[in-house]
This record gives sequence, C-alpha cells and structure tokens, in this order.
Amino acid sequence: MAVIEVQKLEKRYGDTVAVRDVSFTVDRGEIFGILGPNGAGKTTTVECISGLRTPDGGRIDVLGREPGDRDLRRLVGVQLQDCELPERLGVAEALQLYSSFYPDPADWRALAHDLGLSDKLGTRFGKLSGGQKQRLSIALALIGKPQIAILDELTTGLDPQARRDTWDLIESVRDSGVTILLVTHFMEEAERLCDRIAVIDGGTVAALDTPAGLIAGLHVEQRIRFRPSDPVDDDLLRKVPGFRDVRRHGTQIEVVGEGNLLYEVTAMLVQHQIIPNDLRIEQASLDDAFVRLTAKAGTEEN
Repeated sequence: MAVIEVQKLEKRYGDTVAVRDVSFTVDRGEIFGILGPNGAGKTTTVECISGLRTPDGGRIDVLGREPGDRDLRRLVGVQLQDCELPERLGVAEALQLYSSFYPDPADWRALAHDLGLSDKLGTRFGKLSGGQKQRLSIALALIGKPQIAILDELTTGLDPQARRDTWDLIESVRDSGVTILLVTHFMEEAERLCDRIAVIDGGTVAALDTPAGLIAGLHVEQRIRFRPSDPVDDDLLRKVPGFRDVRRHGTQIEVVGEGNLLYEVTAMLVQHQIIPNDLRIEQASLDDAFVRLTAKAGTEEN
C-alpha cells in the first residue's frame, strides 16, 4: 500500500526549473531512497513532500492527505540537510521541547543514547560539531514516533563508525513499522538500507528500481582476477557466457563480463582441472550504476 504518491511534480524558482515531471510511490514499511547529483532536485522534491515548499504543478498525496495538512505534522518526522536551532538551546532542552509537541513521544533519553548524544545533553546547540547537530536533527525527527520519516542526507558529517551506528538505528526504526524516505549521496548507504531507489537527475526520474535491479538492468561489467594453476588459453575464456574481455597482468588473468560470470568462469576452469588461485571478484556496484545513469541522462539532455 502506497503511503506517499508523487505524480508529475514540478517546481520552479523564477526561470529555473528545479523539478519537472517527477513521479513515484513509496510503499508502507519500506526504505525508499532518492539519489542524484548535487542540484538534481532531490531536496526540492522532499521539501515539497514534507510541505515546506509549494509545488508549481503535479500532485502529492501523503497518508491520504495533502502535504500542507496540519494533521500530518504529528504523522511525519522530517530531518533536513541543515538543522538550525537557537545557539543557546541545550541538547536535552531541545529533546524535551520537541517531546512536548506529541501526545505519545518516544523516550528522548533512549534516542540520545542510540545516536551517541548522551554525553552532550548539557551542551548548547551552538557548541555542537556538524556531525552532532546532524544526530540531534535525526533524534528530533524520530521523537514523535512518526508513521513516515523523511531524512535528507542523514549521515553527512558523521565518521564511519557513527554512520554505521546510525544505519543500525534506521533499520530498527523501519522494523518498528515506520516508512522512511531517505535522500543520500552515499552509495554504500543506499545499497545497504534502501528497498527501492529513484535516481533523480536534471529534475527528472532517470531510473526507479531496487539497488540490485539498477545494477543488473545496466549490465555493468564484472571483473574476476585469478592466478591459474596451469596455462589458460584465451579462446577458452571467450566461450564463457557473458564474456566481454580478457586481460593479463603478469601471471594473473582478469576476465571482464556480465551476467553469472563468476559461476561460468569457475565452472570452465574446473572442467579443465585448473585451480583459480588468489581469486578476487570485483562485482558491479550501485556506484557504477549511478555513474552510468546520470551520465546517460546528461547526454540525452545535451
């Protein structure tokens, strides 16, 4: 069941078209990702969904309501890319204040602990680092136990460990029944967290699929490297289904291709009683698919 429906969304700033003809749905209980280059229209899209901006065209439906509906304020939590609070406001004060806005808020102390803010409860907002401000913003978005959480670049400014801890928290929030709309530019984050992804480029949806579907649909090459126990003729490798190229690096062989390449290569080697020593696999990634998609969209527009 869709809890967010976006149909032919348009948004302009003067003569500049930020978003044009963006359409997608977000199903209940999923983590839906939005990827795109800087200036692609990602933040404008989620700001229209959250009711912070008024679209110039199209239709948006959130939990059966329009984004400006007052009731949505208790049903949708929003963490924006730039979190700004009064500089003298303490972290605990902010959490307590936001808790007072909801009839049944989450335990703000538990949220602070999960986000690594327990030792900063007495610190004023103006004294927090960029990463700490980001974590506080996430806590404020989740404190009302929302049905939908809109998170814009939630791990920007976090160190690798804090980023992974935040991913664990987001997965637990989704497992509790919250639908999450996630804007990110971290491919690893999107590949781990997202059930489906819309790639937005130039204000339009360039592709929409699961992370695996985006990778498979573009036929991004795979690379397999190994050191054969016995000589291997290139002609044998060329017969492997999905084969595209073979390269030699000293005693190592690199096979480039697509599809079920690893199985096909190893099956051929076993058939000829050859052991692939030091086997390394460089699988296609979401990063590869993203680069192909945005490059393709840019080429089509020029």
